Amino acid sequence: MKHLHIALAVLSVSLFTYRFILTLMASKKLDSKWLKISPHVIDTFLLIAGITLAVKLHFNPMEQLWLAEKILALFAYILTGYYTLKLARNKPMQIIGYLGAIAWVMLIVRLAMTREAFFFS
Repeated sequence: MKHLHIALAVLSVSLFTYRFILTLMASKKLDSKWLKISPHVIDTFLLIAGITLAVKLHFNPMEQLWLAEKILALFAYILTGYYTLKLARNKPMQIIGYLGAIAWVMLIVRLAMTREAFFFS
C-alpha cells in the first residue's frame, strides 16, 4: 500500500507539473478530456491509499502531529495548485504559484520520511 501511495503521489505531482507547463504555453491540450478527468481519479486513489495507510498503521492526526501537519500541507498544496492553474492571471504569478505548490510537496515528503512535525513541534 505504501508503494502504491508513493507511486500515485509521484504521478499526481508529475501530472500537475505537465499541466503547469501547458498552462504557461497556453496550450489547447489542456482542453483534452483525459487531462481534465485523470487528475481527479489519480488524486482520489492517492487519498484512499493515504487514508488506508493511516488506518492500517493506527495513525491518529490528533496524536501524531506530523500527520496533522501533512494533512494541512496537502490542503495548502491543493489551494496553491488551484491558484496556479486556474486563478493566476499572468506567467510570473503562475510560476510563483507553482513554486509554492512544489514547496508544499517538499514539506509533505519531509513529513512522510521523518515523521517529525515541522511547524507543530
